[in-house]
Amino acid sequence: MTLLELVVAVAIIAVLAAIAVPLYRGYVETTQTAAAVIDIRSIAAVVEDFKADYGRFPETLAEVGMDNMRDPWGNPYQYLNIETANNRGALRKDKFLVPLNTDFDLYSMGKDGESRPPLTAEPSHDDIVRANDGGYVGIATGY
Repeated sequence: MTLLELVVAVAIIAVLAAIAVPLYRGYVETTQTAAAVIDIRSIAAVVEDFKADYGRFPETLAEVGMDNMRDPWGNPYQYLNIETANNRGALRKDKFLVPLNTDFDLYSMGKDGESRPPLTAEPSHDDIVRANDGGYVGIATGY
C-alpha cells in the first residue's frame, strides 16, 4: 500500500465519520427526548391516581415515591402542585404568558439542565413539558 492510498483511505474514513457523528448525536437526542416523554406520562399517571385516591394532588413527587426519578440527562423531574403553589410566578407559561396547566406542572429541564417559567426563555427551549393538563407532552419548542 502506498502513502497515497493510505491518505485516501484515511480521508474516506474522516468523511464518513463527519457524516455519521452528527446523525448519531441527533438519534441520541431523539431517544433521550422520547424517554423523558414516557417518564413524564408515567409520573403524571401516578400523580393523577393519587388525586383519585386522596382528593388532592401531592405536594411533592416524594409523596408518590417518584422523587428519585431522573431524566435522561441526570436531572430530577420538576413538579409543582398549582392548587397550592405559593409563588404563581413559578408556573410554566406559554409564549402569551398563560399557564400551561391548571392542575400541576411536570417537566424535565432538558439537556442543558436549566429552565425558566416562560417557554420562550432561552433556557426553556430544550425542556420536555407537560401542557394542556396532559394533552401535550413534548419538547417546549414544539408547543
